[in-house]
Amino acid sequence: MNTSYDQSLTSHVEPIAAGAQAVAAAFVGKRPVLALADGNLLFADNNQRIIAHAEGAILVAAALGDRIITGGDDGRVVVTLADGATSELGNEKNKWIDALAVRDDGAVAWSAGKDVRARDAKGTVKSYVAPSGVRGLAFLPKGYRLAMSHYNGASLWFPNTAADPDVLKWSGSHLDITISPDGLFCVTAMQENALHGWRIADKKDMRMTGYPAKTRSFSWSPDGQWLATSGADACVIWPFQSKDGPMGKAPRECGVRPARVSRVAFHPSLPIVALGYDDGWVLLCRTTDSAELLVRKGLEETDEVDARNRPRAPVSALAWDKEGKRLLFGLETGDAGLLTLPAA
Repeated sequence: MNTSYDQSLTSHVEPIAAGAQAVAAAFVGKRPVLALADGNLLFADNNQRIIAHAEGAILVAAALGDRIITGGDDGRVVVTLADGATSELGNEKNKWIDALAVRDDGAVAWSAGKDVRARDAKGTVKSYVAPSGVRGLAFLPKGYRLAMSHYNGASLWFPNTAADPDVLKWSGSHLDITISPDGLFCVTAMQENALHGWRIADKKDMRMTGYPAKTRSFSWSPDGQWLATSGADACVIWPFQSKDGPMGKAPRECGVRPARVSRVAFHPSLPIVALGYDDGWVLLCRTTDSAELLVRKGLEETDEVDARNRPRAPVSALAWDKEGKRLLFGLETGDAGLLTLPAA
């Protein structure tokens, strides 16, 4: 294992004892927050714990300005403000909240099985029943339109119209979903070890394969021209500069290690991507030349391993703050940390 790096940032990391698996990391206003599988939110700046889901686990979470939205296996969708106040946005009784999406204007969408709800900034809720269970949601950047992934493809729905959603077809089970910042492309992670994409304007298919594991984390570069993905022993970054997206082009790779990348998060303004691995390591990689900085040193190959003879302490959450000065990360083991980048 290569443990030699040009520079280590480990001394700039404040360790956090989260005490439970981190489902998501976010900055609520300027406050670093971890959404935990035990139903709590941990505000890491003062170790304040807020019970968001007293009767269940948090399954999904997303930050929206000065608030964080969480969905749980209790069927509740809860908003928590930066001051810790909580309120309920929705309740899908006896169901799990499978997916969640937020929009800058305050709109929120969630799914529970086949049922999808879209709540606009004024609080009006519209509903749609999908052809199968919806595993991923993402708002398109223009217009009030929602993308949802499900079995045999994805659907694009305008909640404020009576028209049926536009369907993007591809056989198989589609999990997470993302939309390019320019709104031209839709990409899903599939149950098989592959991504599938469509050019939305004409529904042209694009296939991205070769992963040894499922992709469960996406992140777009600040200019919207690159899509970083997890699921391999490196961060795989697909080009989206042209109208054909990644078709006929090889992806870039960075952060090659003897462990799989579990989470990715592009810096908000620089060509730098934060990488979390399934053995607990965290690196920063500059995408222009693949230079690496160590943030957290995780398990070594000699540490306790699982049945596949590989270390197991996956990074399960990564998030930059808006200014790109702090990186919050959390692991399945309950370990976590906050990196504050040193001044140049």
